[in-house]
Amino acid sequence: MARKGTEDRGLLKLFERAGANAERAAALISRLLVSIPDSEGIAAQIVEAEQEGDRITHAILRRLDAPGKPLRDAREFHTLASAVDDIVDHIEEAADAIGRYRIEGPMEQANELGRLLAEAGSEVAGVLGDLRRGNDTASRIVELHRLENEGDRVSREGLGALFAGGIDPMVVIRWKDVYESLEAAVDACEGVAHALETLAFRG
Repeated sequence: MARKGTEDRGLLKLFERAGANAERAAALISRLLVSIPDSEGIAAQIVEAEQEGDRITHAILRRLDAPGKPLRDAREFHTLASAVDDIVDHIEEAADAIGRYRIEGPMEQANELGRLLAEAGSEVAGVLGDLRRGNDTASRIVELHRLENEGDRVSREGLGALFAGGIDPMVVIRWKDVYESLEAAVDACEGVAHALETLAFRG
């Protein structure tokens, strides 16, 4: 795992902040999906979370790339930072598609995918908090893999329901974009797990 020296404390605190921001964004998209079409205020909060995520990611990368202070496992920390940032980016993409396409009603599988994403976001925040505190991360990593598998299943069911339900083709295209962004966000949560597994293996 990461070095425990003073130079790592600020870095791990930044990762903890990034995880908390991802958890917030995931909870917001879950709320948005069940609130359609009354979701404008929530969408604006997701944009704010995406902007905050960018600020935290840039702070992490500046610390990792600082001259004269090479950090052990810097490559793996870059991968971890990108995975956390991707979670919020894909969530913002889903929220943007819902607003841009003026989607007018919720879908059962999308709501379920949002719930799974909220759970995964909570696990990401928890595992990055555990990383900072030096706690064991194994059980949360296993749960992130489980949630990704469940998200894949729900996404496939949702897309199948779209194509099998005789829905207007334009509605199918719009929801397909939303599903793909939501699934990518869940996949990015598993990307956090993969990065942490690599750090643990190298540590």
